[in-house]
Amino acid sequence: MKNAIIPCSNSICHKIDWKKQVATAITDPQELLNLLKLPSDVLGDGQATELFKLKVPLAYLQRMRVGDPNDPLFRQVWPAKEEFVQTSGYVDDPLQEQQSNPIPGLLHKYGSRVLTITTASCAINCRYCFRRAFNYQEQNYGPQAWQPWINYLKENPSVNEVILSGGDPLLLSDQKLAQFIEQIEQLPQVTRLRIHSRLPLVIPDRITEQFLAMAENSRLKWILVWHINHPQEIDEAVVEAAKQCANVGIFQLNQSVLLRGINNDASVLASLSEKLFAADIQPYYLHLLDKVSGIAHFDEQPEQAHQIYRELMAQLPGYLVPKLAQEVPGLSSKQFTFN
Repeated sequence: MKNAIIPCSNSICHKIDWKKQVATAITDPQELLNLLKLPSDVLGDGQATELFKLKVPLAYLQRMRVGDPNDPLFRQVWPAKEEFVQTSGYVDDPLQEQQSNPIPGLLHKYGSRVLTITTASCAINCRYCFRRAFNYQEQNYGPQAWQPWINYLKENPSVNEVILSGGDPLLLSDQKLAQFIEQIEQLPQVTRLRIHSRLPLVIPDRITEQFLAMAENSRLKWILVWHINHPQEIDEAVVEAAKQCANVGIFQLNQSVLLRGINNDASVLASLSEKLFAADIQPYYLHLLDKVSGIAHFDEQPEQAHQIYRELMAQLPGYLVPKLAQEVPGLSSKQFTFN
């Protein structure tokens, strides 16, 4: 490899308490540049942290290439000056989630499933996050919100799937997660529990023995949706975590976002699908970017996205090709943008 990936000993990056790894994440832009030996005179000083804070755990940082300002993992987290550019059509709430928010902390956009905002933060701050401007202050989350959510589910018996989202739901401790899931399991109508998380990717040690035991012993069918955008993000620790999940019966999917300058290349996406499948994770969605304020520099034009997708289909068997999708506010399902 042209540039060595930053070294990271097991004692620092792996096999220590995942909560400590979250707590010791890099939050200072200059520290990140220093660790990666990158020049601030070229990349700027990371002032866009005033728009959305920087947060990068060491276990994720060690997969970045030293001295490479175009590293696809670095670009996902670096607060670039382009975020200050205001572009027409890019807004704070591109999915209009406030309109699907019947009670604080719960979104009910699609008939048979509800989404719960279980936490207000993540282990890593991705610059393209569609909830980077989400008004968490108006929401209710954590244990104090659970009973109103359960009551809502009882009043809506057609809901058979509960989605844990956030923030990142796996920032909840195993104990709190177990307490909430036990309440969901008491509702006979609910058959599936879906967890959307980037935490097992950025800190694979989040997949603990207690978490695995919860899944194995639950009456619900568990689905873990990983958020992985580039094959470089998948190291041995990630594969091990995914294999452990598969071994206890967790059905695993991946959704990616098509990001200009990061993964807008069919060969990169094909490599990602191959690595996902080898780790027992099924490629699921390739999302077009949600148009959040300040992230237009990540957006790929639809015609170019379709060309990339055609090339991807030519490189992979059908079962490894994720669906090219876009979420449109007010519609009853995601829209597939390629016919």
